[in-house]
Amino acid sequence: MNDDAVFRLSARIEVLPILHASGDIAQEVRERLISRRYDCLALPLPPSVEEPFERGIDRLPHIGLVVLPEPDHDGEPTVSYVPVDPCQAVVMGARVAMVEGIARAYIDREVRVFEPSPFVSPDPYSLKRVPLAAFAAAVLPSLPPPTPGTQRWEHICWMAFRLHELELDHESILCLCPAADWPWLRDAYRERRPYMLPELIAASPALYTVAPSTLYFVLGELPFITELYERRRAELRSDRHLAVDGIKELLIETRARWKAEQETDGHSVSDWITPQLLQVYLQYVRNLALLERRLTPDLYTLVLAAKQIAGDEFAIKLLETAKSYAFQTDSEDELFPLVTAGIGQAELPDGQVVRAKNRLQGPPFVWRSLSLRPKPTRMKSRRWALLWNPFRQCSWPPEDEKIESFTSHVREQARAILGADLAKVEKFTSSIKDGIDLRESLRHWCAGLRGTGAAVSTSSKCRPRMEIYVKEIPPARGNVEVVIFLFDTPADPDTYRWRATWYAEHAEESTLCFYATPFEGNLVGPGIAQSRYGGAMFLFPPRPIPDIWTDPALDFAKTLEDRLIAAAAMHSREPHIALVAPIPPRASWRRIARHFGRKFVPIPLSRFSGQTVDRLRRFHVLNGHEVRSYAARFIRE
Repeated sequence: MNDDAVFRLSARIEVLPILHASGDIAQEVRERLISRRYDCLALPLPPSVEEPFERGIDRLPHIGLVVLPEPDHDGEPTVSYVPVDPCQAVVMGARVAMVEGIARAYIDREVRVFEPSPFVSPDPYSLKRVPLAAFAAAVLPSLPPPTPGTQRWEHICWMAFRLHELELDHESILCLCPAADWPWLRDAYRERRPYMLPELIAASPALYTVAPSTLYFVLGELPFITELYERRRAELRSDRHLAVDGIKELLIETRARWKAEQETDGHSVSDWITPQLLQVYLQYVRNLALLERRLTPDLYTLVLAAKQIAGDEFAIKLLETAKSYAFQTDSEDELFPLVTAGIGQAELPDGQVVRAKNRLQGPPFVWRSLSLRPKPTRMKSRRWALLWNPFRQCSWPPEDEKIESFTSHVREQARAILGADLAKVEKFTSSIKDGIDLRESLRHWCAGLRGTGAAVSTSSKCRPRMEIYVKEIPPARGNVEVVIFLFDTPADPDTYRWRATWYAEHAEESTLCFYATPFEGNLVGPGIAQSRYGGAMFLFPPRPIPDIWTDPALDFAKTLEDRLIAAAAMHSREPHIALVAPIPPRASWRRIARHFGRKFVPIPLSRFSGQTVDRLRRFHVLNGHEVRSYAARFIRE
């Protein structure tokens, strides 16, 4: 399909269908203006916005908003606005034309009350593989025709008239036309349809600055992606595939900020969001986007996937990063006052809240609910801390169930290790017992080959027959009663100042001894505090034991780890103790265990995923059993 034949209105006028609020379409406009010679660019905006609009373009990458006042609608003050967004095709066209010295013509019809015409189109990322002409032809059957007498109809007829005027003065004109209107603009131009004169506008438009926290409601792309476009422009780097590559850079930046925050909070497992986990995340995001019939994901899809893959904290950090735009500041300019934007509303500098309509509206914004539990503010935490009763504390049952299930899993692994140490290997006779030992079978077969030289023999009679060996794993004697977790080694006594012994509330819970971070300064809800284990000992079946942190029989232990290990060795009735730690058992730990006649079954902490370890380490302390009735509303998973 020839673009010139499809989009050319005459020998002097060429139409380029555009979609608003798309960086991919903005790239198409830029490439068209640079690759061909034009002496005029026709823009689908009214002439009244020309001066503030081009002033706003001069201020890029600082985002501006050209606001056009309108008469009140149903008693509600109303405005329409044009976002000066570098990812808007109209802004990109005017920006390139200003740099290249191409004349600009604003050919839209002036109206007192702007009536938006929402249009949902296929994802323009397909333009990376599909020519614009083929894209426009595919969209054509779904385009609704304008109704005669409506504002859209008059808008198209006036633009056709203005194009007839422009071709009298210019040799080569490029007209940017909304994709929903370009077939009808071509018909109106060729038929020379009658038109209505522009209306007198209510007031002159003005240029404002957008509040950084509300840029998401104004920009076509995510603020972070828009920032990447501007950085690539300044660095003269390609931005061809930034719609997808920008998502990857967003993830990398989010992970860096999240990791820095984790390290600031003192988390020892701060890097469990690995490239492998991010790959799973991207595959999930792709599937969610395809379910919504999109090629690129929106912000809701990105945050939803982050919550389900990595939890609330990472999802909130992703949301904050995606809405950040480094070029915008909170400082107010006397010439360009600050406007706070929203969905269909805006707050003007004088504090008046008005109904707002976007003249370059892309896919419509809709509110979608997603439950995220942000970190409480310092003032809230301080207020909750003042109401804390120091004589009441208990655990949160869902966390108890998770960690008890995990310790049961560790006990099973420890028993399996004990059984593997007692395994016997023998030649197969009549039973395969507990399975074939392939390693032992291959070892004896290879030894036989070397001994007879059969590897180079061609006679089948000289080849040794392969003997099969089987293994027998006898049941492990005894049980594993105590499980020790050492998450942070060496443990800093100043960091883990809270040490306690908790007794089981019922027969399915363990007796728990631990050292952890103080919870008083980390309240996440009314009567709900969060702490983090440095080390813990679980004794199951539960039974009462003396508080290990005040027991004088354990005063010989010099460190927190030594005391926890000594208590485990003293109170265990079984000879083996499961030890889960990031390092192999130290000599001092083995001496303590040997003194009480116990042995360690070491299990590396790295055997378990960092995400699992991080979630198990964080636990909550409730200020009384009644707090359990509402704790789920404040505790983040």
